[in-house]
Amino acid sequence: MWDALVARGYRLIAFDQRGHGRSTLGAAGMGSESMAADYAAVLEHLRVRNGVLVGHSMGGFVAIRAVLDHPELARRLRGLVLASSWAGRMYDGAPQNRLGMPLVKIGVWQRLMRTKTGGVLLGAPYFGKRPSPAMISVQRESYAQHLQHGGSLLPMMEAAVREDRYPRLAEITVPTVVVVGSADLATPPRHSRWLADGIPGARLITVSDAGHMLNWEGADELVEVIESLAAQRDGSER
Repeated sequence: MWDALVARGYRLIAFDQRGHGRSTLGAAGMGSESMAADYAAVLEHLRVRNGVLVGHSMGGFVAIRAVLDHPELARRLRGLVLASSWAGRMYDGAPQNRLGMPLVKIGVWQRLMRTKTGGVLLGAPYFGKRPSPAMISVQRESYAQHLQHGGSLLPMMEAAVREDRYPRLAEITVPTVVVVGSADLATPPRHSRWLADGIPGARLITVSDAGHMLNWEGADELVEVIESLAAQRDGSER
């Protein structure tokens, strides 16, 4: 997806979320408020204009809070893409999440993900009906690296269960496209329907047979969506 957009001449910006990659947790720690503020800081620092903000999974959850907490972001964006995401209440309609959270809290999930067999068993449900062994392997390795360098995602998982921004979606003024895989168990399609119904003028796209990892399974569809938002109105920055 990245290469396809670069080849089309777009300027892409990616940053490591706090506690991910080379970014530290910082004094505020991992939470939706501090991470939403990070979004605003990055867009302001890089002087983004006419940008398309793409948030996948947790990234979309944080993006929703960012545009709500920082309404000035609307002037920097021409579009918002929420892929495999939600606005809170992560347990609703998602028994996989309800079953997985206790395992994360006691450390069983983390230990299983470090093993090859456990990684396959826990990783496969995040993909669609035809999961690629190579994709599952990359996901497992990425998760292991995060645990080694970034620590637990539990604070954000708990926030996603506890917080609820569905009642505030009507406040979002940025043109929005919601994308979900029809076989997504982690953020079931019902959440995407709630997002699309709640955000004024939002469009919903469902990728047949894809799971949660739309950045891999639905890359072509995401590129098309991003381009459609980027072309909505004239702007000097691509």
